[in-house]
Amino acid sequence: VPHEATMRRGHFTNYPRISPGRAVQARSHHTHTTQKPTSSKPLTSILIANRGEIALRIGRTASQTGINATVIYTDPDAKSQHALSTPRAINLGKPSAYLDGDKIIAAAKDQGCSGIHPGYGFLSESSTFAQKCIEAGLVFIGPPWQAMESMGNKSRSKELMMKANVPCIPGYHGSNQDPETLKSEAEKIGFPVLLKAIKGGGGKGMRIVTMPNVFHEQLQSAKSEAMSSFGNDDMLVEKYIRTSRHIEVQIFADKRGNCVALGERDCSVQRRHQKILEESPAPNLDDTVRRDLWRKACAAALAVGYEGAGTVEFILDNETGEFFFMEMNTRLQVEHPVTEMITGEDLVRWQIIVAEGGKLPLTQPDILTSIKQRGHAIEARIYAENPEMDFIPDSGRLTHMLIPKISDTVRIDAGFAAGDEVSAHYDPMIAKLIARGPTREVAIQKLYAALMQFEIAGVVTNIEFLKRVCKNHAFVAGDVETDFIYKQSGILFAKFRILPEVYVQAALASLLMEAGKKHNTANVFAIDQPGFGSAPQSRCFRYVPTNSDGSLELEETTVEVVPLYDGLFDITVNGRNYSSIASQWQSKNNTLTSFFPHMRLESRVINDGGKLTIFQQGQQYRLQAVMPPWVEKAMGIKDHTNSVLAPMPCKILRVDVQPGEQVKKDQALVIIESMKMETTIRSPQDGIISRIVHRQGVSNVFGF
Repeated sequence: VPHEATMRRGHFTNYPRISPGRAVQARSHHTHTTQKPTSSKPLTSILIANRGEIALRIGRTASQTGINATVIYTDPDAKSQHALSTPRAINLGKPSAYLDGDKIIAAAKDQGCSGIHPGYGFLSESSTFAQKCIEAGLVFIGPPWQAMESMGNKSRSKELMMKANVPCIPGYHGSNQDPETLKSEAEKIGFPVLLKAIKGGGGKGMRIVTMPNVFHEQLQSAKSEAMSSFGNDDMLVEKYIRTSRHIEVQIFADKRGNCVALGERDCSVQRRHQKILEESPAPNLDDTVRRDLWRKACAAALAVGYEGAGTVEFILDNETGEFFFMEMNTRLQVEHPVTEMITGEDLVRWQIIVAEGGKLPLTQPDILTSIKQRGHAIEARIYAENPEMDFIPDSGRLTHMLIPKISDTVRIDAGFAAGDEVSAHYDPMIAKLIARGPTREVAIQKLYAALMQFEIAGVVTNIEFLKRVCKNHAFVAGDVETDFIYKQSGILFAKFRILPEVYVQAALASLLMEAGKKHNTANVFAIDQPGFGSAPQSRCFRYVPTNSDGSLELEETTVEVVPLYDGLFDITVNGRNYSSIASQWQSKNNTLTSFFPHMRLESRVINDGGKLTIFQQGQQYRLQAVMPPWVEKAMGIKDHTNSVLAPMPCKILRVDVQPGEQVKKDQALVIIESMKMETTIRSPQDGIISRIVHRQGVSNVFGF
């Protein structure tokens, strides 16, 4: 089955199955056990209160276990993969409806569902929603709402952890939210400090403050983002550890008092305090520290009477080797496939078993044995975002999407297919790519090879950036920390030269596509020729690379194509000659195969109105066909050289300048919000503000 066709049906592929018959009572001294009363309530139908790849992933497990699944969607998601994956699909209406708990519960009751699975994000960590589910007679496939309430408030969770002898980062977790009080506490702790929303998660509502003079500015930004994302802007202040690793432990507890750790994940490679690469086991971690992390994680779960899947997150100080409790995520994590790959277990199935009152399927020794046998796994999150513009989110239509070949050791979890729209209303994650190998080195090689096969056009993605991470010497050596991207930025963001053959392929593909569209054949001799002769004339194509911010390079590359006869061409690129190049165009898969004197080259060329995305030898290139100046003048195309444009559909939160004001390069102009993330738009140059097109509060704009 072609990969794109598989994606179009909304399939998610290659994750382990689990046999319910493997459930056993956990007796080992490694398994933490307390006695609780239990009850069994089989689930026959569930509502999945989420969207995208996690909705598809939960639905697949439900189907395999004979549970009917109902999905919900909003108006922007009406044609999304998860909305089309089942005949039981309920439209909630407006984009924010994934947060309307009452409406979701009413839909579950109307559909006769016996339980609700919240997925991750949205309402997955809302203790109020979990409590309302129980009160409505529905099984909430997650932890008890009381445990969620305890762990959901970061200040309260720190108090509980300290009582349970779980080490915590020094900081202020008090209720006094006066800005001057928070600043005073920050000064007592000592800069740098980390501001963190007490109801936060996913990196939102967090800011690093390095100096006292920017404290209030960063506090205002963190509080604004926290209120937008969580409806609560209360903050805590903690010591920021400069050389830290982010290591989390996947725990599972049942209603019978058993709690196990399913290994740890290193999530240190981050941007905007959000993970983009996760792996297990954590590299270069002493086994004594590893086991201690597992024990402390289980202690944290037992301290709040936890049930189901949870992740206890720690900060590890690379300099001292000490680790500190950071927070507990009371839900299934985005990166749970990493744990599934190294244990061979289906964690969603485990959630269902626990929700039904069953026993944990494995003991701690069983889990340890599985991890030793299955090696190492790494997950890369594929985002519609621009790494070279501080990872700012992108949105738009996926004009082309081709996934890597899947196998027992390469897995894809995706919520999109070619033709789908990445909406500005939601998180821009397109897919998750997970690779497993007997060693970390092999897992990295497999991940890199799969990334070379991953093709997406229509939006800017982080795929090329992820390839560079896989080849980075520090990453390969396991020398990772939360500042990894910043410290390796000179290597990770280095510019690369576009080879002349790329321009040759772009020009040939453009010419042959033109012939195909006009005459249903890739024969350039069928194109109408100007003048009196019928022989094909030479054609000139002009291209400029597309910069990371969407602007165009100033230096043009000119390609002259001279057809010799059908399928054979002489080509000149900026004075360099290529003679008798034989080329074949396959319109079915947008592939051009050319035979150069020194190599055979196969390229996939996606042409979107003159915007070319070229996939060649595992590398992506973006070019823009340039019109001759006389054509631009004739068409009345405006020059936006001195304009500042929003890089995505957004809402304007604040405009910090006025018409007539003189500004310096990199001065903050506008604060925008898109996909729940705040971004500062800065001046690209010194100058004077002549006009402001849009003001505060305006939504869905591209220009200011």
